[in-house]
Amino acid sequence: MAARPPRFVFFVVFCITIGGLLFGYDTGVISGALVVLKDEWNLSSTQQEFIVGGTTLGAIVGGLFSGFFADRWGRKTITFLSSLVFILGALIMAFSKSYSVLIGGRVVVGLAVGAASMVVPIYIGELAPKEFRGRLVTLNVLAITGGQLIAYLLAWALTDVHNGWRWMFGISAFPAAIQLCCLPWLPESPRVLIRRGKEDQAQTILQRIYGKNVSESIVEDELESMRQSMRTENATRYIDLLRATNLKPLIVACVLQLMQQFSGFNTAMYYSATILKMAGFGSTKSATQFSIAIAATNMIMTIVAITIIDRFGRRKLLLISFVGMIVGLILLGIAFIFIVGLVKITKDSCMEYVKCGACTLDDRCGWSPGSLVCTTKGDSAFGDLTDMCESITSRDKAGTWLALASLIFYVALYAVGLGNVPWLVQSEIFAQGIRSKAGSLATATNWVSNFIISVTFLTMTLHITASGTFWLYAGILLIGLVFVFLVVPETKGLKLEDVQKLFAGNQRPYRRQGVADSANKGVAVGEGEGSCSEDDVDVAKAIVGGMSSSAAAAGNSESSSASTGYLANLHKTTVANKTDARRH
Repeated sequence: MAARPPRFVFFVVFCITIGGLLFGYDTGVISGALVVLKDEWNLSSTQQEFIVGGTTLGAIVGGLFSGFFADRWGRKTITFLSSLVFILGALIMAFSKSYSVLIGGRVVVGLAVGAASMVVPIYIGELAPKEFRGRLVTLNVLAITGGQLIAYLLAWALTDVHNGWRWMFGISAFPAAIQLCCLPWLPESPRVLIRRGKEDQAQTILQRIYGKNVSESIVEDELESMRQSMRTENATRYIDLLRATNLKPLIVACVLQLMQQFSGFNTAMYYSATILKMAGFGSTKSATQFSIAIAATNMIMTIVAITIIDRFGRRKLLLISFVGMIVGLILLGIAFIFIVGLVKITKDSCMEYVKCGACTLDDRCGWSPGSLVCTTKGDSAFGDLTDMCESITSRDKAGTWLALASLIFYVALYAVGLGNVPWLVQSEIFAQGIRSKAGSLATATNWVSNFIISVTFLTMTLHITASGTFWLYAGILLIGLVFVFLVVPETKGLKLEDVQKLFAGNQRPYRRQGVADSANKGVAVGEGEGSCSEDDVDVAKAIVGGMSSSAAAAGNSESSSASTGYLANLHKTTVANKTDARRH
């Protein structure tokens, strides 16, 4: 197998992931547009939540029904339709003259976002060679984060421009037009073609995917795996998802998507400028500017994930991601105690708020930086009322920078694991006959939970405090950490047709220290507790190699010999485990 996929694969993935770019742009652009629209249209917290939630509501519908149509019409057709809807939604939002029309445009673009979020990972997963599937599917997440970063950069550049928010929304039509131009050169999924009886076309596409240097036997083996999956897979209805072999992976996919949203990450993206204004960054421009740093962190750490996901595996990255995000959210909650205090934004009088952060969260109130008091907006006694907070004490400044640092740390750990692994796992764990239907349900779960979070975040900060909201998300992530540890298996290195075998029987993922590709090795190696996989040997080699080098540099031959002996014993243990597996 080649060290890298053919150029044709990169071209195909680039064209498909434009859908991910639009997904990221249209969900990220609202962060910068919202702080402008709030002032221009005098929007309440509830109205802001529904502008954010409009796209999510459309995405629920788009994600739920796109699976059915992707099976009937194919992945390529759904990609074409989503591009058209992206353009339509962008134009409606750009030319909207009222709140209701803007909401309508957000819902329309949400239909395309939902369809793209479902079909793009599946489309790439079915076209990608298995050795590169993790990295190639994760490129879609990179496109999403890139779209969010572009959205923040444009929002920063257009914040002070007249009708700048209209340009923010309208610009998203251009990438969609580019995708439309690419579509004539994109192939349909080989699995869809086989289901339609077009095996010759499927074989030609597979040969282009694997490259000219790959033997026909490898391509034929891939085709035969697909044929066998078609013959044995009878689940073609939604009711068949309730079968035990289908229900297990469906639960895994849905819970991972649920956790991705209930982690609160998208509130950090949708409301990042708003959160940073709460945190004491003095103006809309500066808050949006620091939002760019958050989006850049998301994109950079997604690149890191792409480089390591096929080596470290999906499960390990998820566990690391959950632990890091919990720590980040706890620190973010502590930061907001310094800034806002543990204060519910439900006071009868604005004068009862003693901190600017708490004052500006209440739509009725404004802060007087000259008098350092909170009062009702329009109070003629104060001519300097503002809804922006500038840090005025060392305690406030410490809280402000702790909030920014913990938010960046939280986003970085999200991007490494929880931001991309659910989409990758979703594209891998379902059998061919149910992949689109199950994927659409998991995607709808993502967007339903996204909608719940996006329309409740500001309200929760008012009633259980900002700190309480972030700690609630941390508690939810703790539950997710336990679920991943006990239930989610490792899928790296397996053909799509082999992944479903991981859900047969009562295997315990936390006792599996590696996953063997039975198709490549000729035997499925079930590694029980205390056994060692080849991945463990590779990691040990790296560690022991470093120990040996250090010992040699220090002239310590005894340590070097001990390291070599340890590695030899580890290799013997691995060989013995494989021999025992073959006997059984």
